Amino acid sequence: MSFINNIQDRFKQANIVEKFITINLGVFLFVFLLNTLGFLFQANNSLVNWFILPATFEGFITKPWTIITYGFVHVDFLHILMNLISLYFVGNLFVQYFTPKQFISFYVLGTLFGGIVFMLSYNFFPAFANDVSNSVLLGASAGVSAIFIGVATHIPNYQFKVPLLGFIKLWHFAAFWIALDIIQIPAGNAGGHLAHIGGALFGFFYVNQGSATRTNFWDKISALFASKRKPLKTVYKSKKTHTKKQANTTYKQQKINVILDKISKSGYDTLSKEEKDFLFKQGK
Repeated sequence: MSFINNIQDRFKQANIVEKFITINLGVFLFVFLLNTLGFLFQANNSLVNWFILPATFEGFITKPWTIITYGFVHVDFLHILMNLISLYFVGNLFVQYFTPKQFISFYVLGTLFGGIVFMLSYNFFPAFANDVSNSVLLGASAGVSAIFIGVATHIPNYQFKVPLLGFIKLWHFAAFWIALDIIQIPAGNAGGHLAHIGGALFGFFYVNQGSATRTNFWDKISALFASKRKPLKTVYKSKKTHTKKQANTTYKQQKINVILDKISKSGYDTLSKEEKDFLFKQGK
């Protein structure tokens, strides 16, 4: 139990990037265990198929949650290793300029858009007509692409020092990242590369729309449940604080503040005649 408690404590103390890496690793180990048990007992392991995204619209309709869950599923060690290494580096750069909530938004919505591009491409382009019925999508790459292209769009001139090459700007890395996916579509894993492009497009357009109109996805959800009516007490305190901040240091103004504070607490009738006269003179 102490080992489990130690893991729980470490998870709570980890930043958002480390938590997502841990979640992906946990899912991978669970899938690996299922595959091992399926092999030993010669059982067809169909549970994983309920969490990876099918290319057909018919398959998606029966499992709509897979548009998100596929982004946490890996079945190959090299696949998850490359994705999590990328997530670690670009994720930690991302959280230096964005909030943890925005990290979640980019990962989840990048995964969503990557899945949409994957399905649309396999059902639209003739090149995939023979493969659409047996093609599936899995892995964190689309979410990672959204995070990487998002931060690269936000700080395009951020530089890294690369041995033998010198300083290279972040947008150069981003352009190379996207170019690799485009030119590798005919070479294999076309669905994965298309999903990467979908995530990258989301990251670019989300950041590029401008800070004046950019709104966090989770803040929108929270706003649906937030009360539009502000408590009277809160409004009153806000005005009082504003008054105190604006007050000057003259004796008269300080006395006025004291009287107003007394009115707010006990009412106007509690003022002495001297205080009422003083307040009346200052109001002229």
